[in-house]
Amino acid sequence: MFSILSTLILGLLAGYLACRIMGHGSSMVMNLVVGVIGAAIGSFLFSLVGIYAYSWIGQLLVAIVGACVLLWLVNYLSGHLR
Repeated sequence: MFSILSTLILGLLAGYLACRIMGHGSSMVMNLVVGVIGAAIGSFLFSLVGIYAYSWIGQLLVAIVGACVLLWLVNYLSGHLR
């Protein structure tokens, strides 16, 4: 139960920070979705180069990087699909 709650809090914080870094204004729900999906993307990308996050701060940084990648990808694809 605690791990689910901590994952959601981490995702919300990562999504919020990534949206601020990338210049997006989003709702709390969208920040949560971006953060949680970004955490999965970041974990995958960092594992490809052999980097793993074990601390809370490390997991947050990985999630922020993944969320920024997700937002960049969405912006890139939405610009090319018009």
